[in-house]
Amino acid sequence: MPEQPSGGSSFHPGERAIQQRLGMRDKMDAVGRRALRDFMPDQHRAFFAGLPFLVLGTVDAAGWPLASIVTGAPGFAWTPNATTLRVGALPPAGDPAIANLEAGSDVGIVGIDFATRRRNRANGVVQAVDGGGFDVRVTQSFGNCPKYIQARDWQPVPDAERGAPRLVEGSAPGAAERTLVAAADTFFIASALDRRQDPCHGVDASHRGGLPGFVRSDDDRTLTVPDYSGNFYFNTLGNLLVNPRCGLLFLDFASGATLQLAAEAEIVWGEREVAAFPGAQRLVRFRVAHWRRVENAVPLRWRFGGYSPFLAPARGQR
Repeated sequence: MPEQPSGGSSFHPGERAIQQRLGMRDKMDAVGRRALRDFMPDQHRAFFAGLPFLVLGTVDAAGWPLASIVTGAPGFAWTPNATTLRVGALPPAGDPAIANLEAGSDVGIVGIDFATRRRNRANGVVQAVDGGGFDVRVTQSFGNCPKYIQARDWQPVPDAERGAPRLVEGSAPGAAERTLVAAADTFFIASALDRRQDPCHGVDASHRGGLPGFVRSDDDRTLTVPDYSGNFYFNTLGNLLVNPRCGLLFLDFASGATLQLAAEAEIVWGEREVAAFPGAQRLVRFRVAHWRRVENAVPLRWRFGGYSPFLAPARGQR
């Protein structure tokens, strides 16, 4: 989604192209003008302040988006005013996102409360970074529906009980990485428009959910994921249409491990391929270029509470 409207629309050309393909462009232009704000309403400000984690989308010096997590006791993210989000934490040690967070850089943020299935977005520009966190000037604030969010409760894990973080990385994912992906019912994706490609640039961080197995491994470097009916904003797909580079983040909710993938994406529209994923409207195919897995990365653990009721049409996948 752009920092500034494109051609009188709140959506950039990539998003509008997909909306046009589905006959939704005019309707979504009107929706965007109502729903997309350049400030955070009070309910969003209170929401962010109550979360124990946020997912960030950043971009590295080579132009690769990266999805990362920051954590803290509720209240670690707060809003001194309606256009400033203070994040009182940095990504875990060793996460490349630390280098991506500098004054003037774009950042996409999604906050999600698994227990209530609420999620809100706050995208903008980093204003300042210090040893305790960073400040974001919010240029886009909007909510998302509760679709495809699995219910979970969280609890903190003291550092003494957590174990030391341990990094493993490579090109083609190995057995441990493929096992984590195969069991996943949730992942996050960072996508971006490059400033050099479009003046309406920006970074987006988004959530994807499905039943375990919804992320299919086609070979040791290729993943295919169904894209279900959503809010028709097409923030992620619109970005990927213009810039296929993206970053994926998988969480092991039981152990606190993270798996970050750098990938290039292709949107698949073919009816025969889409039909292999019940409930899917289209597919996204990811070609993995690099991965990094960190054991004991996150000082949180989650207890599963139930699958999203919106996933009933996809149960044929199990």
